[in-house]
Amino acid sequence: MAKEADLMQNIVSLCKRRGFVFPGSEIYGGLANTYDYGPLGVLMLRNIENLWWENFVTKRDDIYGLDTAILMSPKVWEASGHVANFNELLVDCKKCNQRTGAEKMVQEYLEKAGKPEIVEGKSEEELEKIINDHNIPCPECGEFDWTKPRKFNNLFETHIGIVPENKSLTYLRGEIAQGMFTNFKNVLDTMRPKLPFGLAQVGKAFRNEITKGNFIFRTLEFKLMEFEYFFNPNESKWEDIFNSWRKDMQSWIESLGIPGGKLRWREHTDDERAHYSVRTEDLDFEFPMGFKEMFGLAYRTDFDLRNHMDKSGTDLMYTDPNTGEKFIPHVVEPTFGATRIFLALLVNGYADEGDRVVLKLHKDVAPYKAAVFPLVRNKPDLVSKAKEVFNMLTQAGVSTDWDDRGNIGKRYLSQDEIGTPYCITIDYDSLEDDSVTIRNRDTTEQKRARIDQIVEFLDK
Repeated sequence: MAKEADLMQNIVSLCKRRGFVFPGSEIYGGLANTYDYGPLGVLMLRNIENLWWENFVTKRDDIYGLDTAILMSPKVWEASGHVANFNELLVDCKKCNQRTGAEKMVQEYLEKAGKPEIVEGKSEEELEKIINDHNIPCPECGEFDWTKPRKFNNLFETHIGIVPENKSLTYLRGEIAQGMFTNFKNVLDTMRPKLPFGLAQVGKAFRNEITKGNFIFRTLEFKLMEFEYFFNPNESKWEDIFNSWRKDMQSWIESLGIPGGKLRWREHTDDERAHYSVRTEDLDFEFPMGFKEMFGLAYRTDFDLRNHMDKSGTDLMYTDPNTGEKFIPHVVEPTFGATRIFLALLVNGYADEGDRVVLKLHKDVAPYKAAVFPLVRNKPDLVSKAKEVFNMLTQAGVSTDWDDRGNIGKRYLSQDEIGTPYCITIDYDSLEDDSVTIRNRDTTEQKRARIDQIVEFLDK
């Protein structure tokens, strides 16, 4: 595990040093399990989201986009079952008062001990027995002196209102799905979609859970990209729709450079499956700490629409335009963790080649697709020509970096480390024949190209 730990630490260091990810509230000592995305991190995340939206929404005629509120009526979360069921089991160390998520602690301990076992969904009594049978010590102080496991709801509570006696309890959303269910009727009334169709959303979710380490893998707030795909269960087999999305999800992430050998599907057991699901599978990626969830795929039946219909009194049935039949559609839900994709791409792309560190990111994911250098920074004619090329690329919509620091070799190394696929150097020949040198990040090969051919070259 030492090598894997070194890899994660190297990625954490690179992210801070190069402006991908910063610790949250760092100047005040930080806030555990929160992170801010820096200039390069924002560019990379935006690329991931745009590629996802283009592939699954823009290129399809059966998906409609939404952007729903983070704050919703607390009745939404009561109807969805989250107030009653969105729980985590916690234990406290009596020696150092460290509070720990019991399931994650036991899971990690058993994996390190070579005795992997799925413990998610086990009862308080079952977890307590496992902890006692294995004498699992506190990961903070090493002592074995625990309280009994107890339930803790993961929804973040907040209050609406400025007058204390009139404040009302509400929650930060624990998932982004519910806004799509509560807007189901609005979409039917305005867009008149025909089944099967989906609603798509990208946004933040919040979970008040105990998270231990592993950088941005598990944080208090995180970004999801998700669909609710509605269908008539009398006309379509849920298994067929489920398997079709399963295939599309894996194909898409592989198209971004993640090899199939680092992916695996894992079906949830009856105990760990969420209260709304009949079947759930995770697409796991081989992170430095082992295979862990990156995507989720769930068959939610008509659980959510039926409960919201019952609790709100609003008719959420779909009327078949051909037969007049009224029914509550069923739902298959593909969920993509944007921040986990971000981390997986860093892990997969990071390479220490001895003389350089390089992020071998897919060209459409990398923060910058190209970097432009003047050969030397103190020659006005070279700088002017380089600026022309830089402006040409940015106006063409190519995300481009400008770098005139140090010598060319150091600039190459710097761009390699942030994953820039192509470096373009303007030299003295450029002034004579309007050509440039283009260097490939992965092979370090260089070739000459005309300035008016650069955009076409980068597109290909």
